[in-house]
Amino acid sequence: MTGYIFLGAAYGIIMNSKGYGVIWALLMSLIVYAGSAQYVAITFLTSVFNPIYALFLTLMVNARHIFYGLSLMNKIKDTGKLKPFIIYWMSDETFSVLCAAEPKEGVDKGYFMFFISLLNYCYWALGTAMGSLLGNMMTFNTKGLDFALTALFVVIFISQWKSQKKHIPAIIGVLSSIACLIIFGPNNFIIPSMIVILILLTIMKNKIEGDEAE
Repeated sequence: MTGYIFLGAAYGIIMNSKGYGVIWALLMSLIVYAGSAQYVAITFLTSVFNPIYALFLTLMVNARHIFYGLSLMNKIKDTGKLKPFIIYWMSDETFSVLCAAEPKEGVDKGYFMFFISLLNYCYWALGTAMGSLLGNMMTFNTKGLDFALTALFVVIFISQWKSQKKHIPAIIGVLSSIACLIIFGPNNFIIPSMIVILILLTIMKNKIEGDEAE
């Protein structure tokens, strides 16, 4: 989870290199809190603003959150007043942890998910502030820093692969993504692959749950 500090720091450094100081970078992380979409937003801030383009590009980049919400509906339905916070603080790593981790006996599930989400939110904001302040004190070559988010996705995938005995969902995800990448190209494959993954996981739900119960 503390990996978000380094991701936030990379974002803060890039924002600083584009002329946006710690206040602007921190406000983006506290209010927008959108991970990869925040990296994309830097382009909007440094070029002629096109609201329609910004709307659709942001939707495409973060459309996966629709599927996060669908996947977690049953898990968060009984969290009461904590639900809006868990939804607002949802991110890639938070989703991964919430899916993989279960609270110990006697630990309230709602507060368990709430504090995981809150910690990731704080890590991201703290990292952003640290990166921006560091960018003020030192000169960085920011080329490649935005790859940090992609690297995190790979680490999350490997971690989940190692922690699970059955790998059917992971294999479905990888093969579906590769197929959609070939068919739709690198700029348009995310949403189709998510749809294909959701359909296949729904079809194979009973088999997957049966394997996990063994």
